[in-house]
Amino acid sequence: MPRRESALPTEFWERDGVAEALATCDLARVLAQVRLARGWSQGELARAVGYSQSWVSRVVNRQQSLTVDQVREIAGRLAIPVRLLGFADSAEPERGAGPTRRREFGKAVAAAALAPRSAPQSVQADEATAPTLRAITGGQRRLDSAAPSRELARGAVAHVELTGRTLARSHNTPFAPGIAAAASEAAGFAAWLHADMDDAGSARGYYRTAVRNARLAGDPLLGAYMTGSLAAFETDTEDAAAGLELADEAARLLGTDAHPTATAWLACTRAMAHATLGDAEAADAQIATAERAVERSDNTGPPWPWVFPFTTAKVAGYRALTGVRLHRPHEARAAFAEAFGGVRPSAKQGAGLMVELASAHADAGDVDEAFSLAAESLRIGAHFRSDRLISRVRRFRRAYRGPGARCVKELDEHLAAALAG
Repeated sequence: MPRRESALPTEFWERDGVAEALATCDLARVLAQVRLARGWSQGELARAVGYSQSWVSRVVNRQQSLTVDQVREIAGRLAIPVRLLGFADSAEPERGAGPTRRREFGKAVAAAALAPRSAPQSVQADEATAPTLRAITGGQRRLDSAAPSRELARGAVAHVELTGRTLARSHNTPFAPGIAAAASEAAGFAAWLHADMDDAGSARGYYRTAVRNARLAGDPLLGAYMTGSLAAFETDTEDAAAGLELADEAARLLGTDAHPTATAWLACTRAMAHATLGDAEAADAQIATAERAVERSDNTGPPWPWVFPFTTAKVAGYRALTGVRLHRPHEARAAFAEAFGGVRPSAKQGAGLMVELASAHADAGDVDEAFSLAAESLRIGAHFRSDRLISRVRRFRRAYRGPGARCVKELDEHLAAALAG
């Protein structure tokens, strides 16, 4: 449950970014800052303000306008100093402010909720701006393998805001496409972090921002990457039909003469959507496409925004994942052995594969090995405070319908401890 025992300190509300958002009634930005300061999930923020998570998600993603009464109610629940909110001199917008003043304030709230913030007239961008912004995202991405997403999220969100403001200032300059590309990458990384925090609403919003900025960049390869990333996210959150539609759109952006890494990655993304929908023939065809792509002689250094080349081991990992989805446990276990035989993935990536391998072992009747893998994945998930990994282990446990055993009881105890912590 959200912690409500104390208000945020006065200096938080007077920070430059927060005070400016309050003065312009930019409640979307205010709510995002409060959530990060408190360390809340989007669901916890929703409970704190007394609205549904879907409603809060729409506000944060600027899809929902607010009434004056809603602003006042949220300000009261979060102990926001009303004097900073751009109300009339009085603490109550209705008192000391006639109908005209109230209407003007209402218009300001709606405009701030639904429209991007206006850009300053001065342009502060040059040929070094986009590379500098991308370098910041690159540094943050390198930290992802060793740090919990919750520790990285605040900086990542601040960087998304910075790139967004920089993009607005560079409008109609020669530097805008490069800055838009950097803004897209920053939003994509923020989306990944929120997905790892199991905050689907925020993750989806950042992915959409990444796709939108990729379009502004005019870079089809970047657009395909971000659209494909959103496709993988939707498939992973159990909307494989939407995932497949997005993956097909990414394929249209990619074209037929793309780099082997891009071709293999997107084919594997489409294979996962097909497998989740139960279409084995289509999933196998996409895996075969990926296998042909990685064997091409020109599959060398990957094109940006991919960081690592796609290898046979990575395709084997996806072949294993599709085997799990299609309930082909023996094929999945063989593919997992191939995937783990090469370069070891990072701890969080490896834990995600382990819980999937656990499902394959459970389907094959190897209960002890299945629950041993699930327990190790849970341990890594708890260490990195990855709600996504913990949720996957919970999903594995709920799906198990076999006989009770000591390993089952032990996993239940570890899950209860992880959730309590």
